[in-house]
Amino acid sequence: MLAETGDLTLGLIQVESGPLSYLIALPEDDGQAGPRPLLCFLHGYGEGAPMPIRQALTLHGPLATGASIAAAGFIVVAPQLPVRGDFWYKHAAKVREIVRRVQMQHNGDPDRTFLTGFSFGGNGVLDLALVQPEFWTALWPVDPTRVPATDPQCPIWLSSGEISRRYALAFMQRLGLKPLQPDASQDRVYEDQNQDHVATARFAYRNDDAYRWLLSRQKQ
Repeated sequence: MLAETGDLTLGLIQVESGPLSYLIALPEDDGQAGPRPLLCFLHGYGEGAPMPIRQALTLHGPLATGASIAAAGFIVVAPQLPVRGDFWYKHAAKVREIVRRVQMQHNGDPDRTFLTGFSFGGNGVLDLALVQPEFWTALWPVDPTRVPATDPQCPIWLSSGEISRRYALAFMQRLGLKPLQPDASQDRVYEDQNQDHVATARFAYRNDDAYRWLLSRQKQ
């Protein structure tokens, strides 16, 4: 069962009819009433087309084998870029359309709609939030490769690694980030496990605390 293994790939739904191809993983029916939190994942450079979508979107992120079992509590949506590159900002409207569609079809909670991404996908998280500030509840960029132009003005957990570590001071100053506190109560978190680029993604998406932090955020 998903809740026991944490392997969301067992129940993936592949959709080709949207503005971008994407995968969906749905939470198990645990008897909870009401809408469910949604986590959208943006992949990095190497996982864009033409890599097969199921292979690409299960390498890193919440759909990767070994990701935290906490990910199974979310509706997880993972679109794929048709061309590799730092281009998520060009597809902001398409990502939003996909998320809205999935929310309507699978009872997603618009007040708990989260955005995460690794590497170029981490850049995309910050880029999309700047043009869609009212849409996302909280952001979780994982080792992004550049500092955003300005502050997207919503809760942020930055999982820093080999690339973003080079710009740690700039990230912290631009986004008002502080080192993670024991109670994880703050809205702006900077975390660094001192890993290389790929290992940062592996450690981040296995971290129960980050998923719990997301769930503790809700639109006011």
